[in-house]
Amino acid sequence: MNVYGRLLKEFMAKYWARYTLAFVLVNIISLMTLITPLLTEKIIDEFLPAGDFRGIVTYSLIVLGVALLRALITFSQRYNIQYTAQRVIYDVRNRLYQHLQTLSFSFFDSSRTGELMSRMTSDVSTLQRAMGMGFINLFSNTLTIIYTLAILLNKNVELTLMSLVFMPFLIWSVSVFAVKVRPTFRIVREQLGVFTATMQESITGVRVVKAFAQEEYEIEKFREQNREYYEKNLISVRLEAFYGPLMSFISTMGTVFLIWYGGRKVVMGDISLGEWTVFNTLIVQLIQPIRSFGWLVSMVQRASASGQRIFEILDTQSDVSDAPDAIELPPVVGHVRFEDVSFSYDNNFYVLEDIDLDVQPGHTIAILGSTGSGKSSLINLVPRFYDPQKGRITIDGHDLRDVTVESLRNQIGIVLQETFLFNDSLRNNISYGRPDATMDEIVGAAKSAKIHDFIMTLPEGYETVVGERGVGLSGGQKQRMAIARALLMRARVLILDESTSSVDTETERAIQQAFAVLTENCTTFVIAQRLSTIRNANRIIVLDKGRVIQEGTHDELLAQEGGVYHQIYQMQLRPQEESPFEEDGKRKAGD
Repeated sequence: MNVYGRLLKEFMAKYWARYTLAFVLVNIISLMTLITPLLTEKIIDEFLPAGDFRGIVTYSLIVLGVALLRALITFSQRYNIQYTAQRVIYDVRNRLYQHLQTLSFSFFDSSRTGELMSRMTSDVSTLQRAMGMGFINLFSNTLTIIYTLAILLNKNVELTLMSLVFMPFLIWSVSVFAVKVRPTFRIVREQLGVFTATMQESITGVRVVKAFAQEEYEIEKFREQNREYYEKNLISVRLEAFYGPLMSFISTMGTVFLIWYGGRKVVMGDISLGEWTVFNTLIVQLIQPIRSFGWLVSMVQRASASGQRIFEILDTQSDVSDAPDAIELPPVVGHVRFEDVSFSYDNNFYVLEDIDLDVQPGHTIAILGSTGSGKSSLINLVPRFYDPQKGRITIDGHDLRDVTVESLRNQIGIVLQETFLFNDSLRNNISYGRPDATMDEIVGAAKSAKIHDFIMTLPEGYETVVGERGVGLSGGQKQRMAIARALLMRARVLILDESTSSVDTETERAIQQAFAVLTENCTTFVIAQRLSTIRNANRIIVLDKGRVIQEGTHDELLAQEGGVYHQIYQMQLRPQEESPFEEDGKRKAGD
């Protein structure tokens, strides 16, 4: 009830007029359902014995008219409720997606994409069915039971009570079914999320699967999750398969008892044939909604489980959000400071500890360290993908927590090693950070990123649609697209992972030239792999186990023999000096 209470308050209340209209129409339909049996009674008891053919025709036309009017009202009612349900679910879906966009990286670190997709699609669809015909049928059935029972009692109390002798057993079976089926649907919905996540992961990583010839392994993993989903579904299927026929049997027993007891009353002359007929008709109309309560309870329970999963997301608070008094970050010059910063992903183990950095505007900071040293964690704090547990980070003296996230990220350009491109045109991918950019600005950024010439070789140029995640572009082309995207931002602060290990020498030179354009007059944090970047950096910091263990220029750190930087230089950087090209594309000495 908590789920439906929240749905009513947060989503349905704004459509109260339409729901009121639906309930009024359902009330009229429920009353009209009772007219036909009562007219039939009059035909049997009065017109047939008297041979009044004219009365039979007249009442038959009235029955036809009532049926036609009821059909029209039913159409209006169903269209209205379905329209309203669609509007409510439209709001739910928008709210859910909007909330997902506000959640921080930490939420997505611990959530599987497939499970989130399941909640956005399957759970929302299940909720939609309940918000539409589910609720209205519950109301309609309740009214039908009340009105039918009132007429039966008014006509013959004794026959009504005898006809309902089996009703407590029917109500009991519906109640037991409702109690038992509720937890099973929660389990089924959760397993559907796991099942969907497994499928999504396998499809997304299909190239890795095929590269390592693990198709059979993935097929078996999918089969196992599919079997789990199948078996959990069978639990609810068994409950429905058992209690459905049980309810039907109990209902039939009531009908049989009415035929025997009521038929006896007709023979004895205690009631008329018409009254007995109308009793049979109304009892069926009474039993049918009670039996359908089992199906409706099943629908409501499924929707309740889905609603809980949806509200779990909506109730999740972002670790990174705007403070109530946050201000817009004014245009920055790029003075960035880390003041005694410590950071942990799980609030237990610190991946960064006691970081103090003072980066002057326009300076480049090269970040080196072994895997797991905290390089990515450090650069992720600058755009507030995460917040540190201790200390603070400032830009031009503004604490990042005191400014809005949007105004902060609008002034930071980011080029990461793994470039994500949307299934959209090249133009829209480049202008993603600035949708209002002119075509001249987009072309200028592409030229600076050394990607324009390639784009112009394509049949549709900048309107060419790239495949999902940039399928169809090489690693170097995707990275230059990311550089063009960052250039168009005109940011004064840059975050850069300059890895070019997967591209050829010519592409690497083009990317390095684009990097040089990108970092000009910008405060840059770069996870450096290239010796040229390290040499040209204003300062190099070396991380180990989340701490800055060395800091200085290339020459200063190289002079510290035995230090970590000296070891990195000897193993990783020195071989680059044997490259046939300088980073500016010129031949080395002797050319």
